[in-house]
Amino acid sequence: MNNVSVITTFFLSGFNETVSHRFVLFFLSLLCYCIICLVNVSLIVIIILDSNLHESMYILLCVFCINALYGTAGFYPRFLWDLLSDVHLISYYGCLIQTKVIYSFVCGELSILALMAYDRYVAICQPLKYHSIMTKQRVIRFACFLWFTTFCIVAVNAFLTSRLKLCSPYISTLFCVNWIIVQLACFPAQTAINAISANITIIIYLLHGVFIVWSYMYIIQTCVKSIENRAKFMQTCVPHLVSLFTFVVAVLTDIISMRLGSKELPQSLQNFVAIEFLVIPPIMNPLIYGFKLTKIRKRFYSVVILKVTNFCFIRSENSFTHS
Repeated sequence: MNNVSVITTFFLSGFNETVSHRFVLFFLSLLCYCIICLVNVSLIVIIILDSNLHESMYILLCVFCINALYGTAGFYPRFLWDLLSDVHLISYYGCLIQTKVIYSFVCGELSILALMAYDRYVAICQPLKYHSIMTKQRVIRFACFLWFTTFCIVAVNAFLTSRLKLCSPYISTLFCVNWIIVQLACFPAQTAINAISANITIIIYLLHGVFIVWSYMYIIQTCVKSIENRAKFMQTCVPHLVSLFTFVVAVLTDIISMRLGSKELPQSLQNFVAIEFLVIPPIMNPLIYGFKLTKIRKRFYSVVILKVTNFCFIRSENSFTHS
């Protein structure tokens, strides 16, 4: 571990293109983060407070939103601070922590999507066993297990990166990325184990994707035979598929840009592609589920109507008293 002390600070050179527009970007980023917090926290609170929503599908949706808050918390506060700073520095260990948070958010998101696909598979293909298989306690245990395994997998990758001796402190992105840190190694031969670990991680989460595809093959096959199942599919599975598609496209775009992308692309475009998965899915997912799932939509409207009615009543009462 002695070689870790060679570099104690990283320079985030991706911010070089943001200097001239940093106040506009700060306002837009702050607005985006506030919206992410608002929509995700609102959905979490609605699910927790309404006992009618304490079912496996809604519990997993709550976990989904918590994971979004966790991942964005690892990026936005630091990003907003850097936008207003003249020097964009991050400590070595702060950088490793950020990579761990963001990578565990991404892997955790895919794990939760896989668990949600299994939930929909049981609900549609084995409806008589659904409530005995997907109990509230079992779903919570599944979610905790997936989070724990994701944390351990990402921790292994972060530990292997911490063993490398680095020869450059410059990171060409807006935040710390494990693959880019590995590329800064002085001796490429030392990174062989990192590549093996990264490939194993990719295979594990590709299998999550295969499982999701397998689940939906059976779901679609079952839905074709029943009008009732088709209605259930449109209501509960379509939001899941949209969330999956949005997330996978955002992450794949970032991976392709990072590993195969050309340096001829403008830095501003590279920056947008890099943070796309931290902007679009955390905002879209709660909105998609909130408007599509009937129980959540009704609960949300009832809360809003109640608040507006109370507000109008208080205002009218105050006006009457003053008059």
